[in-house]
Amino acid sequence: MRRLLTCAAALALLLTGCAGGDERPDDGVVRLRFQSLAWQKESVDANKQLVAEWNAAHPKVQVDYVQGSWDSVHDQLLTSFEGGEAPDIIHDASDDLADFAYGGDLADLRPLLSERLRADIPARSWETTTFGEGIHGIPFLQEPRMIIANRKILESSGVRVPTPGKPWTWTEFRQIARDLTTAMGPGRYAVAWPLKEPVSVSLNLGVSTGGGLFHRGADGRVTVDFAEADAVVPGTVHDQVVTDRTAPRTTLGSGGSDTLPGFFAGKYAMVPLGFAYRQQIAQQAPKGFDWTVLPAPAGSEGLAQGVSPQTLSIAEDSPYKKEAMEFLDFFLRPANMVRLARGDWMLPTGTAALADPSLRTARDGWAVGAEVAERLRPAPAQGVRGYPEWKDKVATPAFQEYYSGAIDGAELRRRLVEDGNRVLARYQRK
Repeated sequence: MRRLLTCAAALALLLTGCAGGDERPDDGVVRLRFQSLAWQKESVDANKQLVAEWNAAHPKVQVDYVQGSWDSVHDQLLTSFEGGEAPDIIHDASDDLADFAYGGDLADLRPLLSERLRADIPARSWETTTFGEGIHGIPFLQEPRMIIANRKILESSGVRVPTPGKPWTWTEFRQIARDLTTAMGPGRYAVAWPLKEPVSVSLNLGVSTGGGLFHRGADGRVTVDFAEADAVVPGTVHDQVVTDRTAPRTTLGSGGSDTLPGFFAGKYAMVPLGFAYRQQIAQQAPKGFDWTVLPAPAGSEGLAQGVSPQTLSIAEDSPYKKEAMEFLDFFLRPANMVRLARGDWMLPTGTAALADPSLRTARDGWAVGAEVAERLRPAPAQGVRGYPEWKDKVATPAFQEYYSGAIDGAELRRRLVEDGNRVLARYQRK
């Protein structure tokens, strides 16, 4: 409805009460569609409450909350952009934005951003939503990968418990897993790797060892190269599963939630999970279950970790970009960003919100997460056109087979590099 209309179509829209172009509706009320991907109850409640507060204070600019889904957002947005029916305000993740940004579907936010918002979010976070010269999303929530551990098992085994100031190295992590598995006895494992979606885990944790995988040449083209630094994290996981038997094969095809019953039962001492899983653990853990949050192992780059923040963008076709940004500026005020972070059990990108005392408490591992947040960097896949296809068709099956022991490291490298570069080349033809 935002494309050029014929007279007949325009008349039809008028008769149905729709408005196109930049004209204000007859009642003078601007209506914005905000598609949110929040899914946990606390997160959905926080989003809806903020929308309601905005609507109550801005009768001439009303926001309609639309529920979306992480499972289908890429294809759904692709269809809606092609049909000219995209929401005005779009919730997504930064590693999903490149194709839409370069395709002209997302507005450049530079002329719309307030100085407060621009200054509050660190430059490293803005890098995740900068494509070419434009900024095509506001990064607002981020989720590092942490190790959730059974405190009783760790302390009784006598292994050194890591802290952000003195984390485990990847080599030490492998040895710790051996020691724990021996201490736990038959049928139990030090670590469970839920790797149903193995790509982002492998790439983002690999940043700690200096891995990057994707490399942009002087001509702007991106290629894949699987170097020694890229092999450390995948090699550790592979060796824990295949060689050391300190991690079970059975969880490799599982999602994070699938590992929790075994974790609660003491079958696994540790589970590497996204920070937000703490909510499920806090709500579902048996009474008396003592758990703790540990930083992921560190490599040559320390606790550095790649991250693809959750983002808020404005559709290029939206006739109400100014009003949409005014809503987003309200939505992402520091106090509101804290509410969103707590609702999603994630960490805010904004420096003012991240400093909030409620996100620095020892309870539920908030303080450990906040320390790790200061080391987060853009995920290696940021800005790579064709990444979704590379991930689904090449990297996911390759990593899954490697972690299970079906292929070796040389074959993993061949698939990621040779097959991967063929995919990326199709998106970079001039």
